[in-house]
Amino acid sequence: MMKTLPAEWQKQRAVLMAFPHKNSDWTNDLKSALTPFIRIAQAIAYSTPVYIICDNKEEISSLFCSPRNLSFIEIDTNDTWIRDFGYISIVEEGKVKLLDFKFDAWGGKFDASLDNEVNRTLHKKGYMGIMPLESIDFVLEGGSIESDGLGTILTTTTCLCHENRNGGLTKDEIEQKLEEYLGAKRVMWLDYGYLVGDDTDSHIDTLARFVSVDTIMYVQCLDEEDEHYTELYKMEAQLKKFRNYEGKYYNLIPLPLPTVKYDAEENRLPATYVNFLITNGALIYPTYSVNEDRIAHEIFKDFFVDKEIIPVECSRLIEEGGSLHCSTMQIPF
Repeated sequence: MMKTLPAEWQKQRAVLMAFPHKNSDWTNDLKSALTPFIRIAQAIAYSTPVYIICDNKEEISSLFCSPRNLSFIEIDTNDTWIRDFGYISIVEEGKVKLLDFKFDAWGGKFDASLDNEVNRTLHKKGYMGIMPLESIDFVLEGGSIESDGLGTILTTTTCLCHENRNGGLTKDEIEQKLEEYLGAKRVMWLDYGYLVGDDTDSHIDTLARFVSVDTIMYVQCLDEEDEHYTELYKMEAQLKKFRNYEGKYYNLIPLPLPTVKYDAEENRLPATYVNFLITNGALIYPTYSVNEDRIAHEIFKDFFVDKEIIPVECSRLIEEGGSLHCSTMQIPF
């Protein structure tokens, strides 16, 4: 049976978000946490419907100037990183099918009991219409995989083969699962690359992203004194060896590593421009109030010539370990 994992730039039915609440890790400064989430939702709603999962829909909806393209749905959650616990949607025989993989908060690092129930609860409420749902007893997070829409999956060895995911499977075993569940025809493994402060064991959506079938954007470190330099240099070298579905080398577009950001305890935060979101009409990317924000903007503007380029300040998000893409999950047509 033919099945594929759509690329993010393909037509989207909606984007899911899960908002911070007083019982989440954001409670120490909930107001400042809600600000970037509101801005992200508004930017998505520019061209794509947004389903906002929240603890109080009257309260959250009142924070928006306009409800256009926004739906508010009350479901209990542990946290906001719906990229990793939301549906992974495939197209099977021409129709969208929703896959509900097991979510264990990146190898049991945090409580995820509520997040792991969201997909089934949302489906029971009828918001996904007649799209079928299949729950799968296998750990797989949306941020850990990238698709070109043609059967190629880009991922990292550090995450998918980690012993805290499914007991630590081999690359071959993982590839068999990705073929079975997602229709993967081939898997490209990045063996290098990480960001300090990242809890995900090196999710691909913090390091390298497909932006077309033959182009990859990735984070580049040019400062030899930076602790990321060696790993990201090796990652870049590996990307240069990858070939696309036609057997040609990929067009590679480097994005700068943002100036170092720290939290109140002087811990380095995982700032990256690679954690952008492509929607029907916009490219929405995170900024961090550093000089590289403008450089990233120009790179996105030059490539995504047919989309609105929308920045959202996301310093508050990286304080909790994620960024813009991590807080969203698209549902394709």
